[in-house]
Amino acid sequence: MKLPPHKLITTQSDWQPCLEKLQAESRLAIDLEANSMYAYREEVCLVQITIPGQDYIIDPLGVRDLSGLGDIIQDPQIEKVFHAAEYDLTLLKRQFNWQLQNLFDTMWAARILGYPRYGLASMLEEVYGIKLDKRYQKSNWCKRPLSPEQLVYAQLDTYHLLKLRDHLEKELAAAGRLEEAAEIFADQTHVKLSDNEFDPDNDFWSISGAYDLSRQQQAVLKALAIYRDQEARQRNRPLFKIFHDKTLIELAQTTPANLSALRDVYGMTSGQTRRYGRQVLNIIADGLNAPHPPFPKRNQRPPEDAMNRYDKLHTWRKNTASRRGVESDVIISKDALWAIALKNPQNEAQLAQIDEVGPWRHKTYAKSILAVLSNT
Repeated sequence: MKLPPHKLITTQSDWQPCLEKLQAESRLAIDLEANSMYAYREEVCLVQITIPGQDYIIDPLGVRDLSGLGDIIQDPQIEKVFHAAEYDLTLLKRQFNWQLQNLFDTMWAARILGYPRYGLASMLEEVYGIKLDKRYQKSNWCKRPLSPEQLVYAQLDTYHLLKLRDHLEKELAAAGRLEEAAEIFADQTHVKLSDNEFDPDNDFWSISGAYDLSRQQQAVLKALAIYRDQEARQRNRPLFKIFHDKTLIELAQTTPANLSALRDVYGMTSGQTRRYGRQVLNIIADGLNAPHPPFPKRNQRPPEDAMNRYDKLHTWRKNTASRRGVESDVIISKDALWAIALKNPQNEAQLAQIDEVGPWRHKTYAKSILAVLSNT
């Protein structure tokens, strides 16, 4: 399909009149492109915004002061329409410390309504018969210049969102699900950032297969993981583009002692062997004489009665979702189930004190939840 011209905003002087247009709107559709597959720490590379009659593509590498956009993001009077907002909201929080208010998430709306396929491309095809070209999905969006085809792809991510939002709102209203959707949208805006700083003493334990190694092999794996992180940070590359996890495991298992043996390891291309080989061999040799790494501290296991309550609540959630034809987390989140299981409310007033439940879910499910708890 032929799109109307978008406006590409690449300078601070271009940004000011664009910002004034955005500030005059009561709602706008937003999407972000980042470079998570190409950098050690991802960053926002493009911001696409659609308002009625105009699509903007904003280049944050050129427009360095986007504080006005932050004011819009955090303004509860302006609705922000996203599709699958979670990752984008995390980016906005981590990079800019913006906490979005007033969200309409078209993916969550579709899930609440029981759509079996709710990716944006699937939604546009089902609702409007529009097929999106996914060719540029894994582009390096921070590489400049961007091609005309990439810009069209970026524009399409928000071009249909306002129309899709209105379509889904009507379906939610017809199904009596608007209040539920509003609660879920509000839940999504409460972004909890995980600590993504590398922990040299513990992060290697998360590599699949680490616990199957011998204690000395685990010492080698730890040393290799530290080296990989140092190289990734220095080269501004994601970890997997230095070495795959599977490569680190095989290096720790086989502990090659020369370049010839190194070349036989999974994922060790000739280029990697040439670039990293000598250093990797030295690290393996040192790791074979290093002290065994202590096992990480395990999270304290919940009390047995709380585990039993959680299992019963989990079964109730699954059955409730099945009857309605939606996925289980549409009914209530796992975090909420754990909060209920641990606090074990005895009545509706106590259940209402659990923040993770929310007013709509309390009104809708309180009696069922308390009945489950009374039978544990």
